[in-house]
Parts: sequence; C-alpha cells; structure tokens
Amino acid sequence: MTKKKTKQITKFFQKNIAGKKVLSLFIITNVVYVFMLTVTIPKTMEFSNGMKLLDMLPMGYDFNYVDQLVNTLGEIGRETYLSNQIPVDMIYPLLFGISYCLVLAYFLNKLDKLKTPLAYLCLLPLLAGAMDYAENLGIIAILNSYPEIDHSTVAITSSFSLLKSTLTTLYFVILIISLGALGIRTLRTGKSTRSH
Repeated sequence: MTKKKTKQITKFFQKNIAGKKVLSLFIITNVVYVFMLTVTIPKTMEFSNGMKLLDMLPMGYDFNYVDQLVNTLGEIGRETYLSNQIPVDMIYPLLFGISYCLVLAYFLNKLDKLKTPLAYLCLLPLLAGAMDYAENLGIIAILNSYPEIDHSTVAITSSFSLLKSTLTTLYFVILIISLGALGIRTLRTGKSTRSH
C-alpha cells in the first residue's frame, strides 16, 4: 500500500478515535452482542435440541451437521432463526467492524503507531464483519432452500464462518498485544517519572 493510502486511513482514524465516541460505540456493540447471546440465540436454540447454531461454530461445519440441524429446528425453528436471530445478526457485524476497528486505532494511537503501516491491522474487524455478512447470507440461503439444501452453499458458508472466526481471533490477539505493550510502556513511564 502507498504512503498516501496509509495517510488517508490514519487521518480517518484520528478523526474518529475520541475516547467518548469509541466507548459509546463499544458499549452499543456489546449491548447488541449480549442481546443475541441472552435472547435471540437461546430463543432459536429452543428448537435445536441442544445443537449449536451455525453462527456459533467457529471451526465451520459439514453438510451432515447442517442437514441435521435444519431438520431438528423444524418449521417454527427455521422461521425463528430467520425472523429473530438473523435480523439482529445483520446489525451486529457493522457495529463490531466499526467499533473494534476504532478501539485498536485508539490504542495504536496511544502507542504512537497509528501513523505506521500497523494502522492496516485496524481493518481486521471490518473484514471479519464482511465475513459475518457473507455467513448470514449463506445461512439465509440454506434455511430458505430447505429441504433441498445445496452442498456447495453449505461448503461456502462454512468457509465464511471459519474466516470470520480466524480474523476475529487474530484481531483479539493483536489487541491483547497492543494492550500489553501499552501497559509496559505506562509502567516504564511511571518508573522513570518517579526516579527523577
């Protein structure tokens, strides 16, 4: 990527990483996430006989699992998946992408690393969000095509689920490293201030 592109991305982040804005977005994102975990996912899983929903399988799934899940859900369960879980999960990826992108930008800025190519790491949550949307579209196609579930749709959707979880995991590893680096820097700064 060119220096010009890096500057443009950095400029966008610097405009949007005010602490209050980042915190507000982070809170809204996690309220939606908790709502999914405590309301829409359990409501859908009432029909799944303990089987995990496709959104909850980070390592992907095969045709047999999908076929069994969609059969087990039954008509009401499939409708609940489409009308309760999926609509909320169409809001969450955008919120996740933007808020977690800005969270990392905020900490990279604190580390004076935002004006470096490391700024591109902030795009990981947006990529994960895009994979989440692709996964959702695949799940909608699977649920709507029942009982004629297409093998290739399952394979493609599963790969989007795997990509989503891989990108998300990578992002959180980078975020933890950034927080660790910031913590070490803060401790060192505190020690050098006290020693003067």
